[in-house]
Amino acid sequence: MTKKAPRRTAERIQEAALALFNRYGEPNVSTNQIAAELGISPGNLHYHHPSKDGLVNRLFDQYTATLAELLPAAAGVRDAEDAWFFVHSLIERIWGHRFLYRDLNLLLSRNRHLEAGMRRVLLAQTGALRQQLTSLQRHGALVLPDEEADALATRQIVLLSYWLSYEYALDPRHALEPEGLESAVLRGAAQALGLLLPYLVPAQQELLRHLLRAYAKQHAPGKPGVPHE
Repeated sequence: MTKKAPRRTAERIQEAALALFNRYGEPNVSTNQIAAELGISPGNLHYHHPSKDGLVNRLFDQYTATLAELLPAAAGVRDAEDAWFFVHSLIERIWGHRFLYRDLNLLLSRNRHLEAGMRRVLLAQTGALRQQLTSLQRHGALVLPDEEADALATRQIVLLSYWLSYEYALDPRHALEPEGLESAVLRGAAQALGLLLPYLVPAQQELLRHLLRAYAKQHAPGKPGVPHE
């Protein structure tokens, strides 16, 4: 049986940094802490990633690569169920690199790579959601005046981008922990998709309401992994 090649140190550093940044926030994690998490020397870490900002940039580029794989699928969304899966997939990717959103203003104020890159990301995400609306309308699932489409796509991406900040404000001690992934992602997706309801044709409204009810039943208060009110 062929053994898998061991992960390179640079990749292990990126994985450890992402996990720590996501859990504690990038400003609260030093390169020494990342090295200690991996059991390597700070010098070894800096050999592979000379600066913390460079490491952040590598993780940001990793994030944009995952988006590039997903966003073209927006043009193929045909009904409310497709829209549910697309939006769910988008917010999962946001969650996977949530540190970028948790400390966004601070990161943008000091990192020129992110300053330009995050603008491109937001515009690309908004464009994808706009394509999703066009596709839904083309397939007869939605009726939306052209002059309202851009605003609706923008509202959706604002909600998705800042949903985790809302979750964090409600429950700072637990909201961004890994075990909250499914419920946090579904809550954000449900809110963004709810913006579509007034524009969907009746049959699609009922389909989306069915999906939302199924979500609410699965994640009712008291269910494992969902914070109590």
